[in-house]
Formats: sequence, C-alpha cells, structure tokens
Amino acid sequence: MSSPRILVVDDEPDLRELLEITLLKMGLDVDSAATVREARTLLGQKSFALVLTDMRLPDGLGLELVREVAANHKSTPIAVITAYGSAENAVVALKAGAFDYVSKPVVLDDLRAMVRAALKLSEPAAAPAASQAGETSRLIGQSPAMQALRAQIARLARSQAPIAINGESGSGKELAAREIHAQGARAGKPFVAVNCGAIPEALMEAEFFGYRKGAFTGANDERDGFFQAANGGTLMLDEVADLPLAMQVKLLRAIQERRVRKIGATVEEPVDVRIISATHKDLAKCVENGSFRQDLFYRLNVIELTLPPLRERLDDLPLLVDAILARLAGPGGARLGPGVLEALRGYAFPGNVRELENVLERALAFADDGVIEAGDLLLKGAKLGDAAVVPPPPQTPVSAAPEPKLELEQAAPPPQLADDALPSNLPDYLSQVERDIILRALNQTQFNRTQAASLLGISVRQLRYQMQKLDIHAPEP
Repeated sequence: MSSPRILVVDDEPDLRELLEITLLKMGLDVDSAATVREARTLLGQKSFALVLTDMRLPDGLGLELVREVAANHKSTPIAVITAYGSAENAVVALKAGAFDYVSKPVVLDDLRAMVRAALKLSEPAAAPAASQAGETSRLIGQSPAMQALRAQIARLARSQAPIAINGESGSGKELAAREIHAQGARAGKPFVAVNCGAIPEALMEAEFFGYRKGAFTGANDERDGFFQAANGGTLMLDEVADLPLAMQVKLLRAIQERRVRKIGATVEEPVDVRIISATHKDLAKCVENGSFRQDLFYRLNVIELTLPPLRERLDDLPLLVDAILARLAGPGGARLGPGVLEALRGYAFPGNVRELENVLERALAFADDGVIEAGDLLLKGAKLGDAAVVPPPPQTPVSAAPEPKLELEQAAPPPQLADDALPSNLPDYLSQVERDIILRALNQTQFNRTQAASLLGISVRQLRYQMQKLDIHAPEP
C-alpha cells in the first residue's frame, strides 16, 4: 500500500525543504511546487491526501488554491501557512474552505499534529462513519430541517475552522457540537463543554487557563484549565455572549496564538483545540451595542450553524417523544394516551426540546400506570403561528380527589449568624443558602425547571448546572 501523498506549495526554498524533510520523516510521499501554476498542474495529475500552501506566492495567492481545491477536490483537505500575527488571513482562508492553518515560524510539532488530523479524514473507516451519522446521531428527527442539519454537520466535521452555533435555548446546541466533534478527526480526543454564563468572573481566568501552585491564596496544587483539558480535542464555549469584556480579550489571544499562560506562570504553553461557540443571543447585535468584541466575533464566527426550533420541525415529535420517554422510563415503560401528540403539536414550545423533556418528565409523575393523558401535560395553551389556542385540559370533577402535588426534599436552612459572627466554612455555608433557595423555587413551580429558572433570574442551563453541583434531583412520582 502506497503512502499518503502531500503537496507542498511555497516559494521559499528553505521552508519548502524543511517541510519536505519533516513530512518524509513521517513516512509520507511529498510533491512540491513554488507557484500556483505548478500546483494546479500537479493537482490535475495526481491525488493528494493534503495540500499545504503558503498564502503569498509569486503568481497569485494561496487563497485561490484554497477555493479551487474546496470546489474541485472536495475530498482533499487544504491547509495554509500564514505570516506571524496574520490572524485575519487565517480566518479568510478558513471561511474559503481551508481545513486548518499553521503560522510562521512553523512549529514542527504543530505541523505534525495538523497533518495527522488531516490524514484521518482520508482513512477508509471515516467514510462509513459519516454515512451512518443519521442512524446514530444525537440529533433525533427525520424532518427536512434535521436531515439538512446533519448533512451540514458532516461537512463541518471535516474542517478545523471555528464554528458558531446559533439557536434558541433548548434547541440542542451542545448536542450539535458533540456531533461535530464525534464525526471529525478529533473524535478520540476530549470534548469539553463550558457554560460561560455559570462561571464567576473572578474565577474565569483560572478556570480557562489553569494556575500554578502558590499563584494565589488557596492554590495549593497546580491545576490545568479548560484549554489544557481539551488539548487535542474540542472546546465548546456555551453562552459565549455572557463573557465579560476583560475575559474576551484574553480568550481572543489564546485562540489566535494557540498558546495559554497559567496564572502564576512565566511562560506560555501551546494548546491545540478546536473552538465551537454557542449562544441563544444575536452576537452581531451584541457587537453593535458594545457588549461583545468585534475582533473576537470575527474569530469565532468563521462558520455559522443555525439550529431549527422545535416548532419548525413538529414532524419529529413522535421520534423525540419516544426517545425521551425511553430515557425517562425505560423501553416500554410509558406510552401516550389518545390526543397527546395532537396537544403537543399545537403547543409552540418556546423552550424547544428541553421544554418537551420537562413537560414529559412532569407528565410521567402524574400518569396512571405509565399512560400519559392529554391532561397530564399541563400545557397552558399557546399559539403556533395562526393556529388555534390549545384548549386547557378537562377540569377535575369536584368530587374527585385533588391531583397529587410534587414535593421536593426540604433543605435545611443555613444557621442564622449573629451580626458579628462568621461561618466556619464559607463555601459550605453559601452552598446551603443556594440549595435552600433553589429547592424553594422548584417546590413553588412543581419542579418546572423553566419556570423556576425564570423566578430566580437565571437560565435553565445555569439552573441545571447548579442542581447537579448541589445534588438536587427530581422527586420520585
């Protein structure tokens, strides 16, 4: 079996020779070209597993090659070599279809890592995995919108370009990010999802970049940050619009330079991560009103992926309901009574799939013998476009027993402190306070997490994060 063949396009003889030697030592075959014209000739004669081109050539721009390879050689990834500090050129190349980029002076370890990632896309095993994506996808549904979304994800998975996922809350942005990671060359490496809105501002730098032992009070050991934890894999920045401006500056540098410095360290360390960001806000408007940096927006928004809301793919409801109930109650553990699907189809689902899960979880608590009736959904009724308002569920007869009320465990309220007293353990005391408040909100809303989050003035995702941290679970029906 012949070795994969790489095409190197660069007009600097010394750099071209360095690249050739490095690739040959990796066991690869190499062809070289000094101009765009020579590269086009070789592309017409041979097939390549990767094209590596400089951005500036004597008879044209590497960007021309990027567009031609992306259009005419779709199975061949192409990477670019950019001058130091030319992040804008790298972004333009990625938007044009480049797989990835390396900066001058070329760091050989970074080059080798990029080449290995590109070669994984050419492996025979990669094609069947992509073709079966619809069968094993985390994104459930066979509507035209979902089929188009999965096809787009399959294309995006072949690139290393940053992706900005847009979509309403609860529409599955993290699932889409995990799908991109699973189908890409980084599938065997870590996927780290970070909720930017749930991290206290004072801890952000330490959480993202890590810290050295003794860097500050309480830093008893050295610790890696999110970037180091995701090294070689994918870092998802969820609710990225919630980042404070000071952190946006530091994040931009880390993304551009692909290096981070731990708090208390004197040198930077290289990191290799693919960035996927997500938000339910309009980042372009955030840039206009000054709450989000334009240069960071430009860096993150290389490729956009928009998720359809549930109300635009109601044909997927039966599949989604079956999957959610199978997860909540086990296969065959719950079934729908007459009129339930029709009632769900008439609801607008402002909270999308997450709200559907919440509705079904609550309905299971009220269901008799695992059969969910329309009245168990407790839908208030909402207009979907010009559709009629869903009628409320039938009223319970006066003589009937009242519906059971879900009661969560009651948290022990934190002990009262005298005016001059201090808690012996501040983190534990604050956790008690937070747990008590969250349990009260959940009790008031019958464990409707969407309503509880609204009462507390936080997002549902933040509430889920806090519930997991504080070990708060759904009540048994």
